Amino acid sequence: MPRSLTPAPSDIQWPRPPLALPAAWLDRPPNGARVTVAGLVLVRQRPGTAKGVIFLTLEDETGVVNVVVWKSLFDVHRRAVIAGRLLRVTGRIQRENSVTHVVAEQVEDISALLDTLVTS
Repeated sequence: MPRSLTPAPSDIQWPRPPLALPAAWLDRPPNGARVTVAGLVLVRQRPGTAKGVIFLTLEDETGVVNVVVWKSLFDVHRRAVIAGRLLRVTGRIQRENSVTHVVAEQVEDISALLDTLVTS
């Protein structure tokens, strides 16, 4: 029986970036804790009313992470924020009501890890 050319989702091993907390575990650390998360960039938003703040939505195999990038940090990590497909972000957890954000302190483009997804 011929094999499908498209691997089944269960056959793909996603590259877990070192020291990155899965999105599903963001409810565990206390508010204000410093964490590192990583994921594929789903959305980049830079609303005109946000005074230069950029909002990112990252997705890993367990869920999504909302990231806030202040203008001063964007100026330092501009290339990663704009062009990165897979990002690792270190920052502080901020919770308001039932919404959790990671306020970025460092942004790293780790898109090269996507090359490890190649299957035979």
